[in-house]
Parts: sequence; structure tokens; C-alpha cells
Amino acid sequence: MAKTIDYYLSLTSPWTYLGSARFEEMARAHGAEIRVKPVNYGVIFPRTGGLPLPKRAPERQAYRLMELKRWRARLDIPLNLHPKFFPVPDADAACMVLAAEKSGGDPLRLAHAILRAVWVEDKDITDIPTLAEIAQVNGHDGERLTAAAREPETRAAYEASTEAAIARGVFGAPTYLYDDELFWGQDRLDFLDRALAA
Repeated sequence: MAKTIDYYLSLTSPWTYLGSARFEEMARAHGAEIRVKPVNYGVIFPRTGGLPLPKRAPERQAYRLMELKRWRARLDIPLNLHPKFFPVPDADAACMVLAAEKSGGDPLRLAHAILRAVWVEDKDITDIPTLAEIAQVNGHDGERLTAAAREPETRAAYEASTEAAIARGVFGAPTYLYDDELFWGQDRLDFLDRALAA
């Protein structure tokens, strides 16, 4: 029986970035298909009890930075704790990932590249030429893909994916949904690994 994981993500989430490569390797090891689903957490948070980072209590913001340092060290991967362009809206980037899948490209590779652009390379993913360049160096026609991302049909698909995520119980990023079971956060990948092996 084919294994499929729905991958709900934010393209500005450091936690999504920290888990992205490990998640892909895990899914590949289990022969699982990944369906990449960027969604709008600006819509999801207020409807599921979450708060955007700037509205969280100072204590929570401080602890978040401590945890990011811990995970950066544990995973031994680069991570800028204070990226120049964060927080920023990621709707254009998300729609570009959706358009990449529709065009037959690799949306997961593109999502990895966008996350790295934010958390390692200090790039502004709200800048359309920057997004086009990221797409271009990751196997896409950058101009065509950014244009497709701004089409009403793509925007509607983004909104529909967000509503579907809420209906399925998604409230945070990243969320991996396998066999109707939610796994929230890159620190739950061990549990997803066990579920895939079962």
C-alpha cells in the first residue's frame, strides 16, 4: 500500500526549515510520497488559538530563541537566529510552490530553497525578482513561475488548501499528516518515522 504524507508548512518558519531535509530523507527511506501544502498561518492562527510571533509574551519569545539555538547545535546546520527579512508575508512564495507542482516541477526542492533563503542567506522572499532567481537556480523558469503564482487560480488554491488544513486539525508549522494522524513540529519526526515503519 502506498504511503502518502501531507506536509503543511510555512515558508518563513524556522521549525519547518530545521526539519525539512530530515523529513525528506525519512519519507524517501520509507518510500512515502510527500504532498507539499504551503498554507496561510495568518489565517490559521486566529482560528485555532495561535498567536503570531510579535504578539507572543516576551518570555515565550525568549524561550523560542533558546530552543532554536539548541536545535541548531543538535542538528549542526546553519541557522540565522535574527534573519534580516523576518517576519514577512510568505503568500507569494507559497503560491510559487503550488505553481511549481502544477507545472511538473519539484515543489519540495523549491520549498527547501525558499526556507534556506530566509534562514541562512538573508534573502527577502517578498521580493519577486528574488523569488524568480531562487526558482531559476532550482530547476524552474523563474519568471514564468512567479507569474503563475500570482494568477487568481493559484491564489484560490492557496486559500482552499488553508481551509482544508483547518478542517483537518492543522494549527502549527510544520505539520505532517499521515494515515489521518497529525504530527506537529519537527521535533515529532521520530514519531512519524515509527508510524511509517509500522
